[in-house]
Amino acid sequence: MTYITSWLIIALSFLGIADSAYLAEHTGNNPPPSCSPVGVFDGCRVVAESVYSHLFGIPLGVYGVVFYGTVFILAALTLVTTFMYLTRLLRIFAVVGALASAVFIYIQIFLIGALCLYCVTSAVISFLILASVWMPIRFHSKKYTSP
Repeated sequence: MTYITSWLIIALSFLGIADSAYLAEHTGNNPPPSCSPVGVFDGCRVVAESVYSHLFGIPLGVYGVVFYGTVFILAALTLVTTFMYLTRLLRIFAVVGALASAVFIYIQIFLIGALCLYCVTSAVISFLILASVWMPIRFHSKKYTSP
C-alpha cells in the first residue's frame, strides 16, 4: 500500500467516524438527525425511527464508528510498519464495510422506502475506502530521454 493511499484511507475513515458518530448520537431517544429536504435524501427521520436502525439493540451508527475507527487504526499502522497482514486485514474490513453498506442501502430503498443523506454518505465513504484499498494510488514521474 502506498503512502498516499494510506493517508487517503485515514482521511476517508475520519469522515466516516464523524458521520457515523452523528448518526449514533441521533438514534433512539435523542432527536432524529436533521436532514433538510435534498431531493430523494429527505428520509433521515423515517430511517432513524425504523426498526432497521438497530442491530441487536445497538444503533447502526455505533457499528459505523467501530468500523471506521478500526479502518483508521489499520491505515495508520500501515504508515509505520510494512507487515503485509495489515493490508490484507484492511482489505477484508473494506469488503465487509462495502457489503454492509450495500445491504443498508437496499433496506432503505426497498424495505423502508426512504433514503437518509448521512447513511448514503457513509455508504459512499465505505465504497471509496474499498476502491482505495484495492486500487492503490501511484504517482509515477515520466522519464524523458533526449532525442
